[in-house]
Amino acid sequence: MHQDWIWGLVGGLMIGAGAGVYLLVNGRIMGASGIIGGLIDGSGRDTVSERVAFLGGLIAVPPLLVPLYKVVDTHVTSSIWVIVAAGVLVGLGTRLANGCTSGHGVCGISRFSLRGIVATAFYLLGGGLSLVIFRHLLGVI
Repeated sequence: MHQDWIWGLVGGLMIGAGAGVYLLVNGRIMGASGIIGGLIDGSGRDTVSERVAFLGGLIAVPPLLVPLYKVVDTHVTSSIWVIVAAGVLVGLGTRLANGCTSGHGVCGISRFSLRGIVATAFYLLGGGLSLVIFRHLLGVI
């Protein structure tokens, strides 16, 4: 029996709990693109230590979870150019939407933010459309 849905549920609960704790402790939204953006453009100078700690956790925790998995199959394409293009497009999208999935999707929807709900609907639609185009029409991924 496939148990991937359980790992998705666990991951979703962890993200939701992390967002709640971040909001309760810091009084700010846990939007990864905003946290990174504040480090890059200098607007987050007063909260550098918490931003670096957050990003350090994003980088350090996945390797710590490797012993729990026998085989990790991400279904990612082997083309480095597709991965680079996807990263650039995600970066541009987060700048255009003034936020990312964690900010709009997790935190925005949970606070009933109309802006978050609309942004989430559009990036889900864009992701689905991208999948149809790049996988089914072009066969790139």
